[in-house]
Amino acid sequence: MALLQIHPTDNVAVLLDPICSGETLEAANTKIIANSDIDKGHKIALSDINAGEPVIKYGFPIGFATNQIKIGDWVHTHNLSTALGEILSYEYKPALRTLPPIPARTFMGYRRSDGRVGIRNEIWIIPTVACVNRNAELIARLAGEQLKGISSIDGVFEIKHPYGCSQMGDDHRNTQRILANLVNHPNAAAVLVLGLGCENNHIAEFKQVLGPFDPKRVCFLEAQAVDDEIETGVRLVCELATTVSKMERVVCSAADLVVGLKCGGSDGFSGITGNPLVGAFSDRLIAMGGSTVLTEVPEMFGAESILMNRASNEAIFHDIVHLINDFKQYFISHNQPIYENPAPGNKKGGISTLEEKSLGCTQKGGTSNVTDVLKYADIVKSKGLSLLSGPGNDAVAATALAAAGCHIVLFTTGRGTPLGTMAPTVKIATNSDLYQRKQHWLDFDAGRLLTEGNLDGLADELMDCVLAVASGKQTRSEQLGFRDITIFKNGVTV
Repeated sequence: MALLQIHPTDNVAVLLDPICSGETLEAANTKIIANSDIDKGHKIALSDINAGEPVIKYGFPIGFATNQIKIGDWVHTHNLSTALGEILSYEYKPALRTLPPIPARTFMGYRRSDGRVGIRNEIWIIPTVACVNRNAELIARLAGEQLKGISSIDGVFEIKHPYGCSQMGDDHRNTQRILANLVNHPNAAAVLVLGLGCENNHIAEFKQVLGPFDPKRVCFLEAQAVDDEIETGVRLVCELATTVSKMERVVCSAADLVVGLKCGGSDGFSGITGNPLVGAFSDRLIAMGGSTVLTEVPEMFGAESILMNRASNEAIFHDIVHLINDFKQYFISHNQPIYENPAPGNKKGGISTLEEKSLGCTQKGGTSNVTDVLKYADIVKSKGLSLLSGPGNDAVAATALAAAGCHIVLFTTGRGTPLGTMAPTVKIATNSDLYQRKQHWLDFDAGRLLTEGNLDGLADELMDCVLAVASGKQTRSEQLGFRDITIFKNGVTV
């Protein structure tokens, strides 16, 4: 029977296997008898903890004991509670690290005319409004069938969403900005923007948000203005394909990559395997000159000071403070508890408080300095590690990362999910049992870190995996055809 004390100061350890009441374990030369049945991934007390005292994991408090905890007790939501406050004040205490540069590796990508790099040569059909979602789907299917034999085209795909009309204020602007960002995404070699004609986000208005565009790459179709929008749409896609089909993969530097960092359905091993592994990958990519993006702001609560002290300058520190407190204010404005997290699946997997979840989640950002803070629907503009405003919801956060310009999203999970977005989504299992059961969902087994203990070796393997995906290898979600987007909604629908 094995358990893991993550940091020498921790007063709890994580069980690597289930334990029955009365069984004996040993930690730090101390025999511990389990006082109840405890599942793997959950915490067991290494010493007595009095009511009101902090429970320590990762070397940090993850909450306080709500009643007396005895050595060998199961430590979870029944005897542990968050110690977090609401809107807080912070002080900048720089703890910066300069990563030693390492030679950038290469992959086979597509060099676009504007100098950017894409990792897919796809044609996307983007509706301005939900009313033409089905039309976009039909156009994509029929055009895809006609272009199936052209190996240089990676596919024709529609991007369906529920908005584009009857929205007001920031919701309407966010829909337009997310869609405009996707039109400009480097993985899309060409785009057909499909409008209805009477929506709020009609093509003429959307063009103002989109700004300058290359007519050889982007074309527009208003369904109400033609007799048969399906026939016309297929023809336009096939015309775009004449240019797309001439594009070829060339050698590109990993320094050109932008990779999003995301977790969902976390378990007690997420902060021990998958998230530290992704953090090691992030540091490697940044040391090569690349970029990574960390989002899910509510899952930074409780570990935000770690990120703040890694701000590369005081201005970015204040941007992170606003990022955190503005998102807390969002909860308050809707009369919702700020710390209504972790989710039921997280708790079942062994996570008890938001501090515990956040200390695990933020490890995806590695140890790099924070170089930029992005608002929702912003595009990445700096090398290094950026923080992006967005909720923890899997689909919304993954969409925000794709729309920010991420070529790939790394998605760690301890519970399992088939979700994928428009950027290839690499699903990383935090435990090997899950990976073995759900290989049709998952791309990488980080659970091996528990048995192999070789973080550097697995980080190198993950880099190999990412570069293979960048060179054209399909992820499991791509193979399943899962390319969902979900746009953040906050306000009124007319």
